[in-house]
Amino acid sequence: AAGVDLSDSPDVAPVEEEPLFTNLDIFLFSLIVGLLIYWFLSRKKTEETIPEFKRLTPVVTLQRETSFIEKMKKTNRNMVVFYGSQTGTAEEFCGRLSKDAQRYGMRGMSADPEEYDMSELPRLAEIDNSLAVFCMATYGEGDPTDNAQDFYDWMQENDEDLKGVNFAVFGLGNKTYEHFNAMGKYTDKRLEELGGKRIYDLGMGDDDGNLEEDFVSWKEQFWPAVCEHFGVEATGDDTSIRQYELVVPTDINMNKVYTGEMGRLKSFETQKPPFDAKNPYLATVAVNRQLNQSGDRHLMHIELDISGSKIRYDSGDHVAVYPVNDVSIVNRIGQILDADLDTVISLNNLDEESNKKHPFPCPTTYRTALTHYLDITNPPRTNVLFELAQYATDPKDQDTLRKMASASPEGKGLYQSWVLDAQRNILAVLEDMPSLHPTIDHLCELLPRLQARYYSIASSGKVYPTMVSICAVVVEFQTSTGRTFNGVATNWLKNKVVVTDNGHKATVPMYVRKSQFRLPFKASNPVVMIGPGTGIAPFMGFLQERGWMKEQGKDVGETILYFGCRRRNEDFLYQQELEEFEKAGVLTQLNVAFSRDQEGKVYVQHLLKKNKEHLWKLIHTDNAHLYICGDARNMARDVQNTFYDIAEEVGGLTHTQAVAYIKKLMTKGRYSLDVWS
Repeated sequence: AAGVDLSDSPDVAPVEEEPLFTNLDIFLFSLIVGLLIYWFLSRKKTEETIPEFKRLTPVVTLQRETSFIEKMKKTNRNMVVFYGSQTGTAEEFCGRLSKDAQRYGMRGMSADPEEYDMSELPRLAEIDNSLAVFCMATYGEGDPTDNAQDFYDWMQENDEDLKGVNFAVFGLGNKTYEHFNAMGKYTDKRLEELGGKRIYDLGMGDDDGNLEEDFVSWKEQFWPAVCEHFGVEATGDDTSIRQYELVVPTDINMNKVYTGEMGRLKSFETQKPPFDAKNPYLATVAVNRQLNQSGDRHLMHIELDISGSKIRYDSGDHVAVYPVNDVSIVNRIGQILDADLDTVISLNNLDEESNKKHPFPCPTTYRTALTHYLDITNPPRTNVLFELAQYATDPKDQDTLRKMASASPEGKGLYQSWVLDAQRNILAVLEDMPSLHPTIDHLCELLPRLQARYYSIASSGKVYPTMVSICAVVVEFQTSTGRTFNGVATNWLKNKVVVTDNGHKATVPMYVRKSQFRLPFKASNPVVMIGPGTGIAPFMGFLQERGWMKEQGKDVGETILYFGCRRRNEDFLYQQELEEFEKAGVLTQLNVAFSRDQEGKVYVQHLLKKNKEHLWKLIHTDNAHLYICGDARNMARDVQNTFYDIAEEVGGLTHTQAVAYIKKLMTKGRYSLDVWS
């Protein structure tokens, strides 16, 4: 009956029984069995291969790399110096302490807490006669530096027992800031709370005074305390100790030579995000214009194009730029030291176990090192003078250099007047001491690294996502020796013409650093901004953003600016833009103090006092947020004192209550500072 449809034929009756399994059942059964076999085999295979995979993972190596304890044991060290550093000074002090250790019967190593597992600190007690020293800088408003953030979190969150752990702390801060040396104080207090033994008092360096002198004075007392505690003796050997050896390669592949990159070789030729301190973005200069109409200063507005970089920023963030030293200073140093600046060199750490293989990216040339990597503009620190003394052929010069590096009152006074007050950089020292003729490689080893410079961004990332603006004043003045001091970064930026003579666009290596200086979450909160001079920078971003919010139809609260400058016709920065913001209703109130346009000087704090009733209402009743940006030494302090006065005079508080009231605003994030000294 094949091929004949029998379904409708009543005459034919079915004679066969239905089979037990249909074809579909057999197919499904086979499929299930097949899948079970496949699963079983693949599971067995996975189980067999997992142990192999585990064996291949170098777990031990990873642990070793982050264990400073194992490293100390392996290299026979008993002193570790950790640094919390933002601009390199704490790292430099840390290096000096670990280098000094061998003069005092200790064996030291310098360490970045970010690179090690700090939860191992209790294990330091396993090493006989061991000591941990912390050089901790305070950043911003009492915050830890970026590289010490994890260590700070660990101290806050853990109650580990540090019994048997000996420690000492030197803090680096600035008295003009509200939270002077907060990080040094906290580290010192917390380590003791956890059971650690302090072997010498907390040292507190003040960058507003003489940080170098503070460190030298502390160090002079610290080492005798170490010797007494551990029963060791100073060797009395004051000879120079080289940390790096000079290697001049014979066969040079110029493609392997650093030419100014911060991290990866050729990173400026092939740019790869993400961009940060070790991998800056080469932004093109889109705008570079002078802001002031007249006067003896040069105030500038610069726009950096960050299109395609994937860099994101918010109003209030900072932009870091890597400047380049003045070529004429570099050439003159080479001339005095009779050196071929184009020699390719490598300075290799004599301590092979150190994480820091070179003082700056190597191999490179002396010219590149002095141009891109080393600080040749700021006055040299005392340790540099001490190490250079051996190269002076005149015994008088030798004595002078060693005296300035000593902790004696006479030596400190001489260093203060001859080096700091006179603003003598390394070139001026070499010029004014003709008998001083160091080797260029030793000089390059001793000079500190040239640091990135930070500027408050003068634009809003929401309004200008592909552009970062900088507002800065060019630093330039005469020193007592008759020389002109030129600020490295501002003079370099000033000369960044948009298109160079050869048709190339000028570029700036940069990255963005996040800050806590933020507009209120609720746009309806009133905002009071106080920023004289270039302190107006972040507020240009704030105003752009408040304007953008207004356009979005959001309810934007009162937006008030207190700006200060010398004269209306001279340095009223962004006058046109501010007046337009006022006209558009974005800027509710524009108050400008022209300090020199009348007989008595008028500053922003005088205008604040004039509007005290309205300001108190905004603060006390309307939940206003206050922002201060600019000079920390005078302006920020005067403004804060004015707010104390307003709280007393209008709010009826006592002075103690007024201080507590402003402190509470700070804690709540309603009184924010972005200041510098």
